[in-house]
Amino acid sequence: MKDDTDFAIIPDRKSIATVQRDIRFSPTENDSPSALTRSQIEDWNRDGYLGPLDVLTHSETESLREYFDELLRQTFAEGKDSYSISSAHLKHARVWDLLANPTIVAYVKDLLGENVIGWGSHFFCKMPGDGKRVDWHQDCSYWPLTPTKAVTVWLAIDDADLENGGMEVYTGSHRHGLIDFDTTDADSGNVLDQVVSEPQQYGEYRFTPIQAGQISIHSDLLVHGSAPNASDRRRCGLTLRYCPADVTAYLNWERKGVVVAGTAKPERWPGAVRPMPDVH
Repeated sequence: MKDDTDFAIIPDRKSIATVQRDIRFSPTENDSPSALTRSQIEDWNRDGYLGPLDVLTHSETESLREYFDELLRQTFAEGKDSYSISSAHLKHARVWDLLANPTIVAYVKDLLGENVIGWGSHFFCKMPGDGKRVDWHQDCSYWPLTPTKAVTVWLAIDDADLENGGMEVYTGSHRHGLIDFDTTDADSGNVLDQVVSEPQQYGEYRFTPIQAGQISIHSDLLVHGSAPNASDRRRCGLTLRYCPADVTAYLNWERKGVVVAGTAKPERWPGAVRPMPDVH
């Protein structure tokens, strides 16, 4: 039986389809950003992507990597794979604290406004030579949220480059609304279950290398993906998901939400409780 902290990596497609959503990009209007520059705000509205941005120091990054190494060891010992650590902030206090990290939240506030909910956290870890890829997709097609104003922060735990399967994006694709996609089966090698065909017609291709301790930010409407890890190095990142407090969540997803900036109506985002610290 699943407990309140268990949410599927791939939500039920039929359930998502029942949610009436306002699916379109909402440009950021912010003439006085505090962490970003006005030029970066313009880049965001045009591209739907920002990065890399500095967040963690070298020592903080090393500490986080050691923490994840142990978490991954425990996950393997339970018979799970490296992609299965989902909704991690509901189970691990350290991930909760990363979701509320002031530097990260400051960047996000400049894009989303003063009242911000952190609602998601998922480790995407490609082991050396594991052969799995993340096909071209839009995050919003998986999320029962409306309107589509959510963003993903991708916090690099390991350096990510083309050889070990770093993220690739089509900038500008976020301005096309929900794009048609095909589905893939569990044996396809795709970590998810969707693929957008011919993504080049929706934007401009960009590879996005990033160093450990840095973040990138992308819109929930941006088409993105990543190739298999063909190297002898691991590629792990922690995705942290945010939305403005005026977004409505369905299918019980509001139970995942944490107010990381400003305020929220409790009937919309009741506020999840910080878990007890990990004991290793």
